[in-house]
Amino acid sequence: MSSGNMQHYIDEIAAMKEEVGRLDPAFLNAWHELRDQGGKDGALSKKTKSLICLGIGVAIHCDFCVASHVKSLIQQGATRQELIEVGFVGVKMAGGPATGYIARIIQACDEFGAK
Repeated sequence: MSSGNMQHYIDEIAAMKEEVGRLDPAFLNAWHELRDQGGKDGALSKKTKSLICLGIGVAIHCDFCVASHVKSLIQQGATRQELIEVGFVGVKMAGGPATGYIARIIQACDEFGAK
């Protein structure tokens, strides 16, 4: 199913961060701090928090979120089944329009090598 374009979203994020870092490094540093604090292990594991972020990404129709969280979750040991089921949760919360984003999860799984 993969057309090999999910990495494109990650590359766009990297380019955006580079530009923002040049224009306003304090803003980029604050965003990184928020990301790191919100994603660290606590009562919920880092992986669980990232799975939640993926579900939210599906619910809000965010290709960038899907690409980056699927890639990160695969590196954290998430399975294809887990990733797609999280997509189902996003659809549960956002309804029919979010269903197409399960295709994005499948694309990212294929592209980034989920088992």
